[in-house]
Amino acid sequence: MHVPNTSIGRHLSQLVPPTLVIVKILKWTHHALDQYAKMYLEGKQIDEAERVRGSYKKAILASCIYCSLSTKIRLYIAVENILSSTKFKKNKCHVWDAEGPFKPLHVMNPTRLAFIRSTLCRHFRKDPHCARPFEGLKIVDVGCGGGILSEPLARMGATVTGIDAVEKNIKIARVHAELDPLTSTIEYCCTTAEKLVEEERQFDAVIALEVIEHVADPSEFCKSLAALTISNGATVISTINRSMRAYATAIIAAEYLLHWLPKGTHQWSSFLTPEELVLILQRASINVQEMAGFVYNPLTGRWALSDDISPYDG
Repeated sequence: MHVPNTSIGRHLSQLVPPTLVIVKILKWTHHALDQYAKMYLEGKQIDEAERVRGSYKKAILASCIYCSLSTKIRLYIAVENILSSTKFKKNKCHVWDAEGPFKPLHVMNPTRLAFIRSTLCRHFRKDPHCARPFEGLKIVDVGCGGGILSEPLARMGATVTGIDAVEKNIKIARVHAELDPLTSTIEYCCTTAEKLVEEERQFDAVIALEVIEHVADPSEFCKSLAALTISNGATVISTINRSMRAYATAIIAAEYLLHWLPKGTHQWSSFLTPEELVLILQRASINVQEMAGFVYNPLTGRWALSDDISPYDG
């Protein structure tokens, strides 16, 4: 038996039966890809990790040139499954871990999506009951993070652009989007709303959820959102209200008691009241047509829409 001169092949030099070779390959691949996943998800040498990933796959298949075509295909599929399962294995406390630091967003997302779906369907006269009501709409998700909102928007038929100023977030969003053909078309960019304005980009709908409380100048930020929105388009913004109840839940409970978020994620002074937000939007030439609150029920662990905009988000 001739074993190709590859890093994987050298590990197999003393194995003869093809079945044992395949078992050894898969075990070695699990270990190697664990290292790849760790390097990738810790944000270290990401370009190098991508290159190594491709090398692993080529070497694995090259090591089995004596196997039948059907065996190679089965092995290739097995390797792809390993890749998919290990990409996020080392990242239990990151964006797509529903029980990690981003748990509040995962819990809130269905309610946010219900509001966005109904609002945009009314605005653009789309059928809210069809599977892909956003077909034909170009939507930008400003401050997209790891893509928690971008992905369901794409599944509802929108042509989605997700932007975030943090490169690591964009890379994680791209990797996760690749796992589903319906989301693999999302355009993720490490950029800002202001830079998109300079590029003269425009969209049917501009969405910025829980972003404005983190920017240096909310007024200029809203002006950028307005510039990105086409005439007769829609802009959707949410933020945490500067109220005592919001302080108790978003900071004291979420950051210090439940540890849902890292301490210092939110600054009380950066929160906006609904009245302040409306004034900023009006000055940016954005006409406010709908407002809703989000109410959290600690007994059920769920969020719900509310007509009361005083306790939480505007």
